[in-house]
Amino acid sequence: MAEPAIEMVNITKIFPGVIANDKVTFTVDHGEIHALLGENGAGKSTLMSILFGLYEPDGGTNKIRGKEVRIRSPNDATALRIGMVHQHFKLIHNFTVTENIVLGLESRTRWGNLDLKSAEKRVQALSETYGLAVDPRERIEQITVGMQQRVEILKILYRDADILIFDEPTAVLTPQEIDELLAIFRRLKGEGKTIVFITHKLKEIKAVADRCTVLRRGKSVGTVLVRDADEQELAEKMVGRRVNFKLDKQVPHPGERILKIEDLTVLGAKGVPAVKNFSLDVRAGEVVGVAGVDGNGQAELVAAISGLLPVKSGRIFLKGKDISKESIKNRNESGIGFVPEDRHKYGLVLDFRLDENIILKRFRQEPFSNALGFLRFPRIVQHTEELIRQFDIRAGNGPATFAKSMSGGNQQKVIISRELDLSPDLLIVSQPTRGLDVGAIEYIHQRILDERDKGRAVLLVSFELDEILGLCDRIAAVSKGSVVGIVPAAEADERRIGAMMGGIGERVYG
Repeated sequence: MAEPAIEMVNITKIFPGVIANDKVTFTVDHGEIHALLGENGAGKSTLMSILFGLYEPDGGTNKIRGKEVRIRSPNDATALRIGMVHQHFKLIHNFTVTENIVLGLESRTRWGNLDLKSAEKRVQALSETYGLAVDPRERIEQITVGMQQRVEILKILYRDADILIFDEPTAVLTPQEIDELLAIFRRLKGEGKTIVFITHKLKEIKAVADRCTVLRRGKSVGTVLVRDADEQELAEKMVGRRVNFKLDKQVPHPGERILKIEDLTVLGAKGVPAVKNFSLDVRAGEVVGVAGVDGNGQAELVAAISGLLPVKSGRIFLKGKDISKESIKNRNESGIGFVPEDRHKYGLVLDFRLDENIILKRFRQEPFSNALGFLRFPRIVQHTEELIRQFDIRAGNGPATFAKSMSGGNQQKVIISRELDLSPDLLIVSQPTRGLDVGAIEYIHQRILDERDKGRAVLLVSFELDEILGLCDRIAAVSKGSVVGIVPAAEADERRIGAMMGGIGERVYG
């Protein structure tokens, strides 16, 4: 077709204190996979939210298949056969997978009753066709974050959209699941679908995209043919400077044992053991990684250490003290910092301001409150401004910015800045760079290593094998809730760790 599938011309969107999109022009051809790249807060999600009808632009025009349109709501977008998988899921947790997928498109029997059985069959067929492996009858609250992402993908496939927007869809997927998703993209392209793919992962862009448009600080800095651009060039366009992909990692000098996990068993959501007879230790001055396919007990493990889940059996020691039954508050005050996998559920209070989120764990302490318990707001604001500068947090209203109004990557920076600012003896980081651009990833990785070099103990849980191999000193591979093997990072590679994640491996102490 001669006309582009998508033509957004001079799109402007202004929020209080920030110009999210500044006269952005964005064109996507029919049947192409077009990557949208940019640092955190560059305006990518805002631009696509305008295309999907979540926001109306303050200026500019939209054309779909050559026809100028006004998209005032997601219903308008759906009618135009535009579908969007959001970075932050739009799911109702006490509904089933099928109920979420068909919401708004419910079919009925001839007697007027909801025909969920037919819907379940179609969801099951779509799930099998695209290798998404989702149980249509499961409730959202009972499935993993990775499974929830698959449900979001099934929602737009169910609606038969032919313009598909994916906002960071691989952020919660394992390497194998990412490969499967990219294969799905190619299959959809082969069927004539048009795909806009927002990501920070340069390897994925090189693997699957035809063209890439780069946004920086709300403006377009150009569109390139992906086959003609290398990862370094894309990274420089995104952040406006050269990015160092190689970590400055010093030789570790492990000290005393900070964390000791002894024969730990933790029950999952269905009342069956998700963590089984799990033993591991982490010493001061080292990073120990937990590598495993999503759903193999990693979430329950960190929840038990941090106090979010009770321990069924076994013990957890922090600096020699049994904390298995301690409250979350006592664990925090004993020296545990925690970056959770789900930043919305466990990391932030979305209706609080940035500065209120920053002091969540310290508001009772000097210098943020006085002896009578009254908060010292000037000091809180000053401290928050320091962290905003240090971590390059993009917040339109500074410390007064509400967390829910920030981009996902900047929300993640808020959590990481708060936890690193505590200088804990034990830092637990679960998916620390999810949704971050390459510049922010470079910075966060170096900060984690800096904490290690200061003598902190770091427990890292990540689905990114490159991250595990690059940051860790020892790697514990887990399968079905148990440790399969522990190897020094110097002796590990993707093939060996991948085999251990599949349940094959020997226990090695390094």
